[in-house]
Amino acid sequence: MKCFSTSTMIRALPETIWGILVDGTQWTEWNTTIVKLEGKIALGQTVMVYAKISPERAFPVKVSEFVPYERMVWTSGMPLGLFKGKRTYRLAQQPDGIVEFSMQEIFNGLMAPLITPSIPDLQPSFDEFAAALKRRAEATA
Repeated sequence: MKCFSTSTMIRALPETIWGILVDGTQWTEWNTTIVKLEGKIALGQTVMVYAKISPERAFPVKVSEFVPYERMVWTSGMPLGLFKGKRTYRLAQQPDGIVEFSMQEIFNGLMAPLITPSIPDLQPSFDEFAAALKRRAEATA
């Protein structure tokens, strides 16, 4: 199993942050970790993500959970659960108009011991994503 996670406190309404997260047409304007995103971010939809870390490769992910203003989960992987990736975005309302944003991705499955060594260190891009989301949401609020 391999895991990456990040979190930050954002001074904005959950609705503002959520609106930024689910508007894929605007991701390249604020999200410095991707070069392109194709598809609609909605429950059951598949989104193609082109990450800065590997811009020539599309990463297809399915929006498998979607609880507005609270949680969204993107999943990908191989058939029969041989290898799975699960990215969870969470918003947690805190006192005084602060929202804790967290993002975690876990890679696991029977093939994980063979595949995860080839996954680069995503921690810097996770931290960059959280910082970019914070800047965008606080500038919008």
